[in-house]
Amino acid sequence: MDAQSKAFLYRYLNNTSPVGFEASGQQIWLEYLQPYIHSYFTDTYGTAVAVVNPNQSYKVVIEAHADEISWFVNYISPEGYIYVIRNGGSDYAIAPSMRVNIHTEKGIVKGVFGWPAIHVRDEKDDPKPSQKNIVIDCGCDSREEVESLGIHVGCVVTYEDELAELNSKYFVGRALDNRIGGFMIAEVTRRLYENGIQLPYTLYAVNSVQEEVGLYGATMIARRLQADVAICTDVCHDTKSPLYDKIKSGEQTCGKGPVLTYGPAVQNNLLKNLIEVAQKENIPFQRAAVSRTTGTDTDAFAYAGIGTASALISLPLKYMHTTVEMVHREDIENIIRLIYSFLVQLPAGADFRYIK
Repeated sequence: MDAQSKAFLYRYLNNTSPVGFEASGQQIWLEYLQPYIHSYFTDTYGTAVAVVNPNQSYKVVIEAHADEISWFVNYISPEGYIYVIRNGGSDYAIAPSMRVNIHTEKGIVKGVFGWPAIHVRDEKDDPKPSQKNIVIDCGCDSREEVESLGIHVGCVVTYEDELAELNSKYFVGRALDNRIGGFMIAEVTRRLYENGIQLPYTLYAVNSVQEEVGLYGATMIARRLQADVAICTDVCHDTKSPLYDKIKSGEQTCGKGPVLTYGPAVQNNLLKNLIEVAQKENIPFQRAAVSRTTGTDTDAFAYAGIGTASALISLPLKYMHTTVEMVHREDIENIIRLIYSFLVQLPAGADFRYIK
């Protein structure tokens, strides 16, 4: 990772892109990519698409999702405490004692998720964090004082934490799920340009919105693009971490390479091609299986449009949906290498159908 890539990574990951409010992050992503693409467009809800070699009949997508989980202000009490609801899969359990940014039209207002001291909690009836009892304190003593800061029902709340590095091997922070995917597909696109690769098809690098609430951005853009092939990226659980059941969740570990998934939404011939590329290029990889859907944007590209041949490449991640999500630097690089190598060897008109 060179200095330019790292600067982009930090700027992009430290920016906030809550579900439904991804615009600022999308702008950063497109600004970085513009020197390496022919054109770009966005759709009504904010999905951003970078286009390489436009107007070809064969169309290929590489995709990630741009949105991060957050909270909505839902109720302000007369005493000035702010109650919230989830925007995506936010975890009540990690909220107490966290510092937050409340996004208003007047700017960011600082606050904290408060929690009663251990001294006053009954061990037999110790309350668990839930929608009913986690509250934000922004230093106000009344509802009117809170509202005077520009805070109202519907304001988005995000955690304050930013990207850092651990032991020279890991990146750690909030929202690596899945803006790290946006970083990886941007790096693939940049390398294609810098290495002078002339693709025989149109490539769409797609940064979808609203994955965390139901794959909605990917569904919309899949119907619009009607692509022939889609390679989607997302994160998956590092099940080497404590408290995971490998029998239930499989075995995937940070530092051991991309995870390639088997499942109904994954087109088997396309997956076989990805495995062949990984083996040829000596790229380490892991395998996973899903019993029904992948739970990622892969499902949207497979099923929402014309039945695009779709596959999923996942990045192992520790502590999903917390502010200390962790990913291994080598896994990031190997996913970039795998997607790049796949695109370079893919001919226009590649037919992955089972019966021809």
